[in-house]
Amino acid sequence: MEITNVTEYEAIAKEKLPKMVFDYYASGAEDQWTLKENRNAFSRILFRPRILVDVSKIDMATTVLGFKISMPIMIAPTAMQKMAHPEGEYATARAASAAGTIMILSSWATSSVEEVASTGPGIRFFQLYVYKDRNVVAQLVRRAERAGFNAIALTVDTPRLGRREADIKNRFVLPPFLTLRNFDGLNLGTMDKTNDSGLASYVAGQIDRSLSWKDVKWLQTITKLPILVKGVLTAEDTRLAIQAGAAGIIVSNHGARQLDYVPATIMALEEVVKAAQGRVPVFLDGGIRRGTDVFKALALGASGIFIGRPVVFSLAAEGEAGVRKVLQMLRDEFELTMALSGCRSLKEITRDHIVTEWDRPYLSPRL
Repeated sequence: MEITNVTEYEAIAKEKLPKMVFDYYASGAEDQWTLKENRNAFSRILFRPRILVDVSKIDMATTVLGFKISMPIMIAPTAMQKMAHPEGEYATARAASAAGTIMILSSWATSSVEEVASTGPGIRFFQLYVYKDRNVVAQLVRRAERAGFNAIALTVDTPRLGRREADIKNRFVLPPFLTLRNFDGLNLGTMDKTNDSGLASYVAGQIDRSLSWKDVKWLQTITKLPILVKGVLTAEDTRLAIQAGAAGIIVSNHGARQLDYVPATIMALEEVVKAAQGRVPVFLDGGIRRGTDVFKALALGASGIFIGRPVVFSLAAEGEAGVRKVLQMLRDEFELTMALSGCRSLKEITRDHIVTEWDRPYLSPRL
């Protein structure tokens, strides 16, 4: 069967992967309301396309923290990719590099920062969880710097792991032939089997619940790399992140895997963008499956978007070729959406190109 869109990879991944692994990637927290809403919310944003614009040339290129990329579509950090495919993060890194875009490597990758760097050149950021042992954190950040990573994405929504009931039912644990490679030498690379989610127990034992804004400041004392704060959903925290020295903000609800009944990220985006007042770039993570979704995020003020699950599902289905195809399909769809909306470059995408539920009613004439 020919794959014609990103969503089709999920069913293939479900067939191919062990239930424990697929459920780990696919599920959300508790009732999974936010998981569904991350997708559904996009369908309530409609286009106001402009016609008779010369769209014979379309430029999707942009810069992120000063790095030039081919399109505003990037790869979010997703953990343990070798559960999806033997090449795991290596394949993802090569696909991102081939597409001319950024990959964020998870702290909990099944390939180390050094191994991912060895795949060749590319713009890569490192996602950081803050462990109770700050020496571990400092060491990890130094290794990411040495391996040529260009920024740190600090995950701030996980003082404790969300309640993911599929992982509890499946007694989720990292398969025995894999380790969290960044922690191998530190006796933190393996997960014990428990009568719960093995990952939840690991987080409870290792991740620092006392993490606060002062730690964002501390991080800046140990690295010169720019710090993106990942997991912001409110105007209040946007202002605090900027005060704390964040170089950018990723609006994220952790793929709906942490606190259920938070809004879809596309619904929280505009509040964050308005609070940022252009001082730092704001990115969106969560629910993107179509080029139309990318356009909607940019129209609401995002500087770019990140995809997570489409990467692991396509990786499971077709390895590196699958991830390349996902990036290409999203790119092609986004280019088509731009053309049909009358936008030739990203700066031509404006808030007037969309209408949302919180604008005046769809049917009233714009006076």
